[in-house]
Amino acid sequence: MTQITRRGGRIAPVKMKDPTAPKLSPVLRAAEKPRDGWEDDAILTGIHYDGTVLADLAAEAVEAEGCRFENTRFTGTELRGSQISDSVFETCDFARMSAQDVSLIRCTVSGSRITGSSWTSGNFRDVRFEGCRSDPAMFRHSKFFAVVFSDCTMRGADFQRASMSNVRFENCDLSGAQFANADMGVVRFENCTLIDVGGAASLKGATVRGPGSMELALGLAREAGIVFEP
Repeated sequence: MTQITRRGGRIAPVKMKDPTAPKLSPVLRAAEKPRDGWEDDAILTGIHYDGTVLADLAAEAVEAEGCRFENTRFTGTELRGSQISDSVFETCDFARMSAQDVSLIRCTVSGSRITGSSWTSGNFRDVRFEGCRSDPAMFRHSKFFAVVFSDCTMRGADFQRASMSNVRFENCDLSGAQFANADMGVVRFENCTLIDVGGAASLKGATVRGPGSMELALGLAREAGIVFEP
């Protein structure tokens, strides 16, 4: 994937970095409770959580590496200062989860519900979200590098003051999303719905392809106080 920028009067291609896939062992140990529950300072490695309930918990400084989460419920859980790496989340429920200063590194999240969750001051590096629903979810003050959102419903998502580089949105519904004061590096929107996006001026430097380009232009005009009359 390339994005065209202008350097010194020349047009040069800039290659976008795709997320690095999780390094996950094909053989994982089935999760056991309470041994593999999420609690303060827990270190969890090579575990398969299937249909596990990790809801309404409060934990800090959790480290999870090389784990697979299937049909796992995190609803209402509060997670602080933690890191999850080389892990896969499939059809999980993160609704109303509060994650502060949490890092996701080399992870994939697919078919999952993130509605009403809050991921503030987080670090997302080499992460792929596919077919997720997060309308709305909060990602304020978070950092994104080499992240892809694909086929996600993200109406009203809040990316205020987020920092983004090598980030791609593909076929996502971002109606009413908020990008005020976001810091944009190489960011691309492909065939996304961008109706009523807030903070459109903060998307300076991003590349928009597809019908969202006109929607975004209208958003910029609205923020500039331009009124269109028939």
